[in-house]
Amino acid sequence: MNKFVVVVIDSFGVGAMDDVSQVRPQDIGANTCGHILQHFPQLQLPTLEKLGLINALGYQVGAMKPSTEAVYGTAALQHEGGDTFMGHQEILGTHPKAPLRMPFSAVIDDVEQALIADGWQVERIGDGLQYLWVNQAAAIGDNLEADLGQVFNISANLSAISFDAVCSIGKIVRRCVQVGRVIAFGGLLESSQQILDAAEEKQGQFIGINAPRSGAYHRGFQVAHMGFGVDASVQVPKKLHDAGIKTVLVGKVADIVLNPHGVSYQNLVDSQQIMDITLAEVSKPGSAFICTNIQETDLAGHAQDVERYAERLQLVDKNLERLMQAMDQGDCLVVMADHGNDPTIGHSKHTRENVPLLVWQPGIVPAQLGARETLSDVGTTACDYFNAAAPQNGTSFLSLLHTNDNRGNHD
Repeated sequence: MNKFVVVVIDSFGVGAMDDVSQVRPQDIGANTCGHILQHFPQLQLPTLEKLGLINALGYQVGAMKPSTEAVYGTAALQHEGGDTFMGHQEILGTHPKAPLRMPFSAVIDDVEQALIADGWQVERIGDGLQYLWVNQAAAIGDNLEADLGQVFNISANLSAISFDAVCSIGKIVRRCVQVGRVIAFGGLLESSQQILDAAEEKQGQFIGINAPRSGAYHRGFQVAHMGFGVDASVQVPKKLHDAGIKTVLVGKVADIVLNPHGVSYQNLVDSQQIMDITLAEVSKPGSAFICTNIQETDLAGHAQDVERYAERLQLVDKNLERLMQAMDQGDCLVVMADHGNDPTIGHSKHTRENVPLLVWQPGIVPAQLGARETLSDVGTTACDYFNAAAPQNGTSFLSLLHTNDNRGNHD
C-alpha cells in the first residue's frame, strides 16, 4: 500500500524557457528561484536543498548548495504561455491544445443579459472598454495577471458580498463563455471602491481589475477556479480510478482538475492548512495518488513581493520535511512547479520558465532525470508506479528511480 505524492509549488520556476525570446519577450531573463535566492542570499531551504533544488537550478547562488544525494531534473511547459490551469491539466496527462483567446468585451453583452435575467444588479463601468459591476461589490472583466484573453475574473469585496454569491456569479459567467478559465475570488476589503480604483486597461482591448493592487489578496482571500473544455477521461485521476487507486487533490489543483471518483479539498489558500491536509492523507492506510498545490507563492509573485515569496518557501520547506518523515518505504514524493512568476522581472504576470523536478523515496539512489519535455511526465510516472494505464500525454521516468533496499519502487 503506497503513496505517490506530488507537491506543486505554484509558480516556482528555475529559468526562462528557450523559446521566450520568440513567444514571450517580456520573460527574457526570468528565473523565479534564482532571483529570490539572489535577493535573499542567506535564505535557507534545507529540505529543498537536500532534494536537489540547486542542482535543478543549474548554478549556485547564495548560501544553498547542490546536493549529492538528489534525484532531480527539470520539466518544460508544453502548453502555450505559462498558465496554472493548463499547467495542472498537463501535469495530470493532458496533451495541451492552443488556448482560446478573446477579450471580455467580446462576451460582455451575453454575460450582462444572463446576470440580469438571474436577478443581479448590473452596471457597465468605463467610457470605451467596459467591465461589469455587479451588486456594487463584484467586478467582471479580463484577468490581467494571466496571459491576456485566456481568463476572465470576478473580483469581489467579500465584506459586501458572500463568497457563495461570488461563485454563483462565476457559474453564470462560466455558462456564457468558452475561455479556458473563469476565476471567482475576493477578499475582505474596507471598501468596494478599492476594486473600482484598481481597474486597468491593457493593449487597448483588455480591461479588468489589477488583483494585487485591489487588496483582495491581503485579508480573507477566497477563490474558485472554473475550467472549460477538459477531457477528464484521458487524465491521471480516471486512469488510477480504473486501476482501483484513489486520487486526492488538495488546494488549487482541486479547484481546477476534475476528480469525480476521488477526494478533493477545494477552495483552500492557506499553505499550512494545505500541507497539514496533505500530511494527514499520507498517513492514512491504503494506496493513493495525492496532488497538492501551494498557491500562496504564486500570489506573492503576482504581488511582486519577494519577501513574502521567500517566507512561504520556508514554510513549505519545513512541511516537506514533515511529509518525508511520514512516508514509508516504497512511497514516492515529487516536488515541482507549473510555471514561473518571477517577482523581480518587472511585471506581475506568470513567467514562462522550466520548472524543477525533484523526486524522493526512502533510500533512493541519486540520479539525474534530465530535461523533460513536458510536465505530463509526472502524471505518466504516477500511473506507471501504480501499474495503471498511461494518460494521454507524457513519458514515465519510473525506470530511473532505484532504492538501496532493492525492493523496487512499488508493490
